[in-house]
Amino acid sequence: MSQLKKRVLIVLGLLLALVPLGLLTDAPAWGEWDLDYYKKVLGFIPKNLEKGPLFNSPLPDYSVEGLNPVVGYYISGVVGVLLLFGIYFLIFKLLKKRESGSKREEKN
Repeated sequence: MSQLKKRVLIVLGLLLALVPLGLLTDAPAWGEWDLDYYKKVLGFIPKNLEKGPLFNSPLPDYSVEGLNPVVGYYISGVVGVLLLFGIYFLIFKLLKKRESGSKREEKN
């Protein structure tokens, strides 16, 4: 296994290990404030936020209906990490494919 892959897996493992930290605070997660919070902190509600979200979350409120809230929180964390890893993997593959394509052109 390459050094880069090992580092990526270590970072992913750390992210998964840190998932429960969100359960230790009553403060909202960064960027997940309701409109009243913006009004209180900024003194106004940003214009585009009044319209609502662009899309609905697949796991709203970090929960899975019918499951214990803590279990749902873990599932949400794992799904988030897997989505980020999937995006990273696709970008890596695209860059690798582009790099191998440019190397072929240089040989010709």
